[in-house]
Amino acid sequence: MTKNILFLAHLDESGNGLPKAAWEVLGAAVELAKELNASLSIGLIGGDVQSTADSLANASAQRVLAVAGSHFAQPRYASDLLAADALCRVAAADLILAPATSRFLRALPGLAHRLGGRVDTHVTSVQVIDGTLCATRWFYRQRIEGVFQRDANPWILLLDSGCHEAFRAPSGKVNIEQLAVDLPADARRTTIAGIRAPKSDSQTIRPDAAMLFVAGAGWTKKQPDGKSHPEQAETLILDFLRASGASLGGSKSLVDQSGENQAVLGFMTHLNQVGQTGATPRHPKGLSTCCHGEEPHVVGWRFINERRAINLDPNCGWARGKADVLYVADAFQVMTKVNELLKNSAS
Repeated sequence: MTKNILFLAHLDESGNGLPKAAWEVLGAAVELAKELNASLSIGLIGGDVQSTADSLANASAQRVLAVAGSHFAQPRYASDLLAADALCRVAAADLILAPATSRFLRALPGLAHRLGGRVDTHVTSVQVIDGTLCATRWFYRQRIEGVFQRDANPWILLLDSGCHEAFRAPSGKVNIEQLAVDLPADARRTTIAGIRAPKSDSQTIRPDAAMLFVAGAGWTKKQPDGKSHPEQAETLILDFLRASGASLGGSKSLVDQSGENQAVLGFMTHLNQVGQTGATPRHPKGLSTCCHGEEPHVVGWRFINERRAINLDPNCGWARGKADVLYVADAFQVMTKVNELLKNSAS
């Protein structure tokens, strides 16, 4: 029986708050603690955590624990592992809920080994079924949804983003229980020299974007004039991404073309791939262009709330109940008009 729940989180890259996914996991933790009548503790890792802790004042947590300091401001396996270990031991948690960020996906499996517990990643929900705590996640390339339970103590669950309503409540004032963690010399030898990142307008993968724009192989095929126009396709797509702030996805057939000596979109990589062997992003809206909507592609769209597609073929997969709206039209012409409208609205 779960008696103590620990919500474990780290500060985001700015050091001024929690990642978006952490607020969603906190919402799940608060609901679960009420349903199980369990004690809820909050554990924070970061540089200066006081302001972040104050924003959690109304989360109904019995304790707010923290491991803070300059050594814990940046992601590092050794320091994150020792900090999380100290928080979990003090909280004496049976269940540990944390966001599935890259930082925690690296460190928390090692934490489970140190604590003699078990860890499950990419969890999509936590619920109580017939009095038993169960977790849900997808298997077999997002085709099978599994519900499972464990007797492990502690049980560490890393929840994916977009699976729960984010916690929202007014801020207040919190007294933090600061834990002292001494890092050995070998745990401090990795230092963060700096962060190199592309400019925001050149970044094409935006997990928090309101829309997912997916390009299919049709963008690089021959057009009515008998020629392919990849340069025009690149311009249309990039202009739309800049104007709309959408995130870019690609079908497997498109991202594979780079190894087949075919015309490709220069900014498209396998990191953009959406579908059976790619990502399964979560966005409120999605727009597919020049993609037939066959099963391997649509698997990655199952978490998109509103799906629209542009395709010249009225009998493509999107027309068979896989899209809410299908525009039977030329994507080059449609996106040219869309970009004009976006430009006019911005001016």
